[in-house]
Amino acid sequence: MPSKILVTGGLGYIGSHTSVELIQQGFEIIIVDDLSNSSTEVLEGIKKITGISPEFIKLDLKNKNEVNQLFDNHPDLTGIIHFAAYKAVGESVNQPLEYYENNIGSLVYLLQAIERKGKKFSFIFSSSCTVYGQADQLPITEQAPIKKAESPYGNTKQIGEDILYDVTRSNALLKVISLRYFNPIGGHPSIEIGELPKGKPQNLVPFITQTAAGIHQKLNVFGDDYPTADGTCVRDYIHVVDLAKAHVVGLKRMLTDEQSENFEVFNLGTGKGNSVLEVIQTFEKVSGVPLNYEIVDRRSGDIVAAYADTSKANKVLGWQAKNDLEVSLKTAWEWEKKVRNI
Repeated sequence: MPSKILVTGGLGYIGSHTSVELIQQGFEIIIVDDLSNSSTEVLEGIKKITGISPEFIKLDLKNKNEVNQLFDNHPDLTGIIHFAAYKAVGESVNQPLEYYENNIGSLVYLLQAIERKGKKFSFIFSSSCTVYGQADQLPITEQAPIKKAESPYGNTKQIGEDILYDVTRSNALLKVISLRYFNPIGGHPSIEIGELPKGKPQNLVPFITQTAAGIHQKLNVFGDDYPTADGTCVRDYIHVVDLAKAHVVGLKRMLTDEQSENFEVFNLGTGKGNSVLEVIQTFEKVSGVPLNYEIVDRRSGDIVAAYADTSKANKVLGWQAKNDLEVSLKTAWEWEKKVRNI
């Protein structure tokens, strides 16, 4: 296996869990993060779980010179898992330019730095089911058409994949796997790391746990008039550790030259959809805490339903999600209680 893997956004939610899995599989990693939505305290959690304190560099990937310097200082890098991006659908609608600058600019600078090195490189891209928009058929396969994005965030993931595909056609030394996540939730079973967004959460589960912890007075449910069983949006909620493990499997696939093409795409989910109200009711069951929630107007950029057909990842990668919704929500709540000293 190679000596070093760069994990961008490695102190973030998914990045930190993947860093743990990489270390446990014997990889040496370098974490870079601008700390805009994370904290150096996460490093301590990673060390407690793995016994290893990975190298960390505070770096803004929008700074091209710093990105080039990073690669010059670490010539033995042979792989990247690229998490660093802004990720809130609603926020992206209100701040499109910030999303395009951050999510697209940083990707381009990384790829330019890779090309300068002129050697084989493996690249895992943190993509999203938002690239599908509102799919015509459910569950969603990788062959589903890529529709016009419902949000600037979703569009940055579409554009990111287009850029990577184009670069693999011009640079035969670059191998890419794009992992299209559905909805990651939960925390590490050790309860040493978990989801801890700065400011008001933009995703459902951390808002649920923070409401249960008394941080928020109530939880808003955005719309109950969607064409679903109970009128609320349906999503595929996958435990973050299951998601993290898929990155390691994908990385090994590239490093051992098992790819059938230099650009591959895989859906990562459970294959099951749950509505917002189902998630709320399941959380109340596993936590024993009743939630104060209110139905409000729909939110711009939200689609009706999305859940994955994961058969390609199951067959080609030999990977599948193992944790159910109850386990995911239980670990999310245990993490929240630890953070809030409940």
